[in-house]
Amino acid sequence: MRALVTAVYLFLYAPIALVVLFSFNAGRNASEFTGFSVAWYGKALSNRFLVEALQNSLIIAFTSAALAAVFGTMAALGMQRLGPRGRAVFDGLFAAAIVVPGVVIGIATLVALVAVFGAVNPVLVSIWPSGTPPRLGLGYGSIIAAHGLFSLALVTMLVKARVATLGRDIVEASSDLNATPLTTFRQIVLPQIIPSILAGFLLSFTFSFDDFIIAFFVAGSKTTLPIYVFASIRRGVTPEINAIATMVLVASLILIAVARLLLRERKAKAGGE
Repeated sequence: MRALVTAVYLFLYAPIALVVLFSFNAGRNASEFTGFSVAWYGKALSNRFLVEALQNSLIIAFTSAALAAVFGTMAALGMQRLGPRGRAVFDGLFAAAIVVPGVVIGIATLVALVAVFGAVNPVLVSIWPSGTPPRLGLGYGSIIAAHGLFSLALVTMLVKARVATLGRDIVEASSDLNATPLTTFRQIVLPQIIPSILAGFLLSFTFSFDDFIIAFFVAGSKTTLPIYVFASIRRGVTPEINAIATMVLVASLILIAVARLLLRERKAKAGGE
């Protein structure tokens, strides 16, 4: 059994380790290590197209994660006021959004957005007073919407699990002391669920930053970092691509580690309570 587990882990992580190793290759051949160098990292960071794609990914990831954190928290709190049947229905819908393959989400989102744009753009043309009317299309908004909807389900499930552990006694005590619902949320509920919210934000950011499949369908003329990497490897893998992959890997691991620490803190607090 140990040999089998070791073989599985080697199969999963050995290729990643090779990518990291060959990102420090001094030569141009991505599969032949000729010496140690960090020159490809400098070349990658000085690539104008790469930097632009990185900026797009950061804007999209931060915006979609922030929206998911806000609306996911609202959804989680609202679900606690539903009855058992209604809560079960929404639990199933959010779980389905997480397990549905990304290619299905990408295609469905593209079809839905094209239908909406086809209906809204003629209306904008007809009501626009003068000049060139705005035209809705694929771009930042479409990627943020697609990523945000998936991340919304993720944040909701995380926050809902924390909200379910909160005792109603402290909330009721706050109401008995004439605290408004907003004050109760801000001073009682929010401090206890903030680790889950931050963990959901970081996980959502990581998903959006790394996603290729969904973004590929709804990006339009915008290029995110995963799309840039995919387009680059079609011309051949170079140490520059390995350097990009290594930097993305390190950033993703850091965010995931922070999210796990926040979730562990949440569990520790829940256990102490």
